[in-house]
Amino acid sequence: MTFSSISFLFYFLPIFIGIYFISPFRNVALLAGSLIFYAWGEPVLILLLLISLMVNHGLGRLISARRQTKVLVLGVVLNLLALGVFKYAGFLIDLVEPVLELLGAPAPDVQIRLPIGISFYTFQAISLLIDLHRRDAPPPRGFVDTALYISMFPQLIAGPIVRYKTIAEQLRQRRHSVEGFADGARVFILGLAQKVLLANTFAEVADAAFAVGSEGAVMGELSMAAAWVGLAAYSLQIYFDFAGYSNMAIGMGRMFGFELPRNFNYPYVAESITEFWRRWHITLSQWFRDYVYIPLGGNRVSRLRTYLNLWIVFLLCGLWHGAALTFVFWGAFHGAFLVLERAFLGKWLMAAPRLLRHIYLPLVVGLGWVPFRTNTFGEALSYYAALAGMSDEKGVFTVADLAPKGMVLVFMVGLAAAFWPLCIEIAGLVRRRLPVMNDHGVFLWGRYAALQTGLAILFVACAAALAGGAYNPFIYFRF
Repeated sequence: MTFSSISFLFYFLPIFIGIYFISPFRNVALLAGSLIFYAWGEPVLILLLLISLMVNHGLGRLISARRQTKVLVLGVVLNLLALGVFKYAGFLIDLVEPVLELLGAPAPDVQIRLPIGISFYTFQAISLLIDLHRRDAPPPRGFVDTALYISMFPQLIAGPIVRYKTIAEQLRQRRHSVEGFADGARVFILGLAQKVLLANTFAEVADAAFAVGSEGAVMGELSMAAAWVGLAAYSLQIYFDFAGYSNMAIGMGRMFGFELPRNFNYPYVAESITEFWRRWHITLSQWFRDYVYIPLGGNRVSRLRTYLNLWIVFLLCGLWHGAALTFVFWGAFHGAFLVLERAFLGKWLMAAPRLLRHIYLPLVVGLGWVPFRTNTFGEALSYYAALAGMSDEKGVFTVADLAPKGMVLVFMVGLAAAFWPLCIEIAGLVRRRLPVMNDHGVFLWGRYAALQTGLAILFVACAAALAGGAYNPFIYFRF
């Protein structure tokens, strides 16, 4: 069950909201709702989540009482072992399969179902243990606090990754208000619109473009223009898909009195890859910074060691996203640009015209999305070839084949939403030449009414699209 589904929007969420606000034990109600939400899609693998909750609670109590480093190490190893078995076992077998063939030994056929959200709740469990060991947060009052922190359904499946020290006090005491609930509902609806109206629409174009090369036929069938349109569509799809889901999680958290951290801050307006990672999946970047990069020495070591630390972090970041060499390459790709920017490229960029920086960022990030989206290096190379214009003259798959009528308008809306700060900046330049409107009285009420009407229209449009069986994939479900 996803947030952008009829069953969640019109059955699970309204019923749960009613139960939550009439319950005298709201943390217990929220935990029960979270377990039901997870069991809805993972009726068997919820046992793994329950075991993780119990084990991490027990280890957390030991760490709080004795602060033994060996207990912390045991906890981190157990969490990573579970993640490794369920997410990376098949990947590791594929890597050693050529060696086994040379030795004449058959490779084991391992089919392990990937538990939804395991990458996210594993990192949260590790955060709990480390924060308790560092004495950065008070110990949980009981099992409910531990379990709710790790498995709270708004952010269980796809984040944001919440640090235990960030939310510890909110688990103990938080404020509920009509204003907070309304503000959370507003953020939720905006995230839902990002997911359903924008991400899902771009997904159809991106999937059509990348499907042409699924059998390695891109060079002969996909035109250069269509390849770039497909890549632009995927760049917007993955942003609105993940940012929209994060906003829905943040909005629901606010409805229940929680202040979850922001996860996206208009990453495509960044002017360097370094700035991009301060704006894209912010909570993941901060997690790797605090729990991997700094313990490795961060930038307190030699320059070469600092570069190596950065690269290692992004290799791991790529591997975290998926059990495939294409994801590792994507991480190495971003790590290489971060090293280059720290070494010399960053100074060159800052000295370059701003327009050039705004071309550099989406171009580099977009090229990096190719191996992230494709299944093999062969497909990625074929798509790069199509981007370079190495297509046949006849029988090409063109832009007209990709984009339905009205897609230009959707692209314009998507670009405006993704680059909103730049749009505001341009609008500010225009406004300076126009009379300033008085911001009082009727105008304020009109603006409020327009906002509420707009939110209602967005929600109805999303519901209509979902009820009509609109294409509704979710990229980060496989992570």
